[in-house]
Amino acid sequence: MSDVSLDAEAGGMLSDAGAAFARYEAIRPRLPAARYPARSQHLPSLEDVAEYVDGFLLDAFGVLNVGETAIPGAVARMASLRARGKRLAVLTNAASYARPQLLAKYHRLGFDFAEEEVVASRDVAVARLESIAPGATWAVIAAAGDSFADIRARLLDAVADPSAFDTADGILFLSTARWTPALQRQLVAALERRPRPFVIANPDLVAPREGGLTLEPGLFGHALLDTAEVQIHWFGKPFAEAFAEGIARTGLAPARLAMVGDTLHTDVLGGAAAGCRSVLVTDHGLFAGRDTAPFIRASGIVPDFIVSSP
Repeated sequence: MSDVSLDAEAGGMLSDAGAAFARYEAIRPRLPAARYPARSQHLPSLEDVAEYVDGFLLDAFGVLNVGETAIPGAVARMASLRARGKRLAVLTNAASYARPQLLAKYHRLGFDFAEEEVVASRDVAVARLESIAPGATWAVIAAAGDSFADIRARLLDAVADPSAFDTADGILFLSTARWTPALQRQLVAALERRPRPFVIANPDLVAPREGGLTLEPGLFGHALLDTAEVQIHWFGKPFAEAFAEGIARTGLAPARLAMVGDTLHTDVLGGAAAGCRSVLVTDHGLFAGRDTAPFIRASGIVPDFIVSSP
């Protein structure tokens, strides 16, 4: 999605953090339950959080980068944490790219993550397609030019040919880059006519980019749930499978890890539900330019640590 101008039929105008927060709170019953500390500890940076944990699960957007730009100081911070022996793993809901593409992006931005240190929600979803619908043909909602070399299934481009919504055995939602209200209505109608497995590989409602917030697949999945009885298979933060994979990559117990992110309802909530500590980064992502205290009080989602920048 190029901007936040999609009409209310597709889930509402999420023009800023306040609107996104309100929508996250509205769909809160569909998210995992978690326990939180009584209060947060404010620290200067992840360098200080490192005194309390042995490793970090790192959201990308708002922590490492905003769109195609590395956050100032993030590359040096990761190098410093690694030099201290801290284990690192990127846990991202960016589902439009296969892992090699994500890795190339991070390297282009100056980060030195190894392939095994990057876990995308796409990886988690793709690994489970066969168990959800054995031998299925999937109607894929993806960006133009997306590579599907990592998906061992028959795929139909449902944006180019929406009739795939009716003919496919299941729906796989990876990207909103070409999504429209008209396609959302066609999807809803097709699933009402014939319910089928519906997999969303990016549960985010919005994502921060250079030009503002973009609308993400989770927004449209929840809009669908508001109007139709559909079973959605969610993969990515805040849901358990993504955290289990990220934690496994570090080789550490969840309590020895901190999930670092820019959102309360995906990063902090998901990390706490997985048994990790959590860090909210406030200056570069969803809450950039805002006081996070009112949002924390209103939601009761309390991070263990708050830092302004990584």
